[in-house]
This record gives sequence, C-alpha cells and structure tokens, in this order.
Amino acid sequence: MSETMTTMTDFKLCPKFERTFSILGKKWNGLIIESLLAQGALRFKDIASSIDKCSDRMLVERLKELEEAGIVSRTTHDDSALIEYRLTDKGRDMQDMMDTIHAWSDKWNGEGC
Repeated sequence: MSETMTTMTDFKLCPKFERTFSILGKKWNGLIIESLLAQGALRFKDIASSIDKCSDRMLVERLKELEEAGIVSRTTHDDSALIEYRLTDKGRDMQDMMDTIHAWSDKWNGEGC
C-alpha cells in the first residue's frame, strides 16, 4: 500500500497540460472558440449573441486572454469602426479537439442539439 501512496503523491501533471487547461478551463473560453470555429471571423456583438449568458465585460476579458494566448486575433479596420475576432492558426488547430468534445457530449450528455 505504501508503494501506491508514494506513486500517487509523486504524480505531477505536465506543465504544458496545466497551461493549456488554465486557458481552456476558464468559463466561456471553449464556447468562444467553438463560435469562431463554426462561424469564422465575428464581430463582438455576434460572439455575444452566440453566448447569451456571458456578460459583455466577461466576454471582453476572455477575448483579451485568448488574444494574449495567441488563440484569437483582433482586427480593426481603418476605414470603419468594425472590429473582428478570428482564430489564429493555433486556435483553428483546436478543431479536432472540439470535434472530440462534441462526440463525447453527444454520447454522454443526452438529448439536445
């Protein structure tokens, strides 16, 4: 039994895995990424309408975090007030992971969309 206890206490998560989940584990980030994967470049109001329970203040904060993490890019158009958010290559590379999450959700979370 002491061998098992030692093994369990010696276990450490990979720092890269921890960094990844520090981003993905935050409420709303997965839904923001999913919205951008499904719909492409979006304006703030379009993202907000996709995620109706997220406050504007929180959405701004999460978009900034995702931008700092290199997952989302923010584009301002000089000729207008239009600001668009889109996934970077790093963000688009999450497509397979999100597809797997959808498959798991379909299997284990019952009826729905």
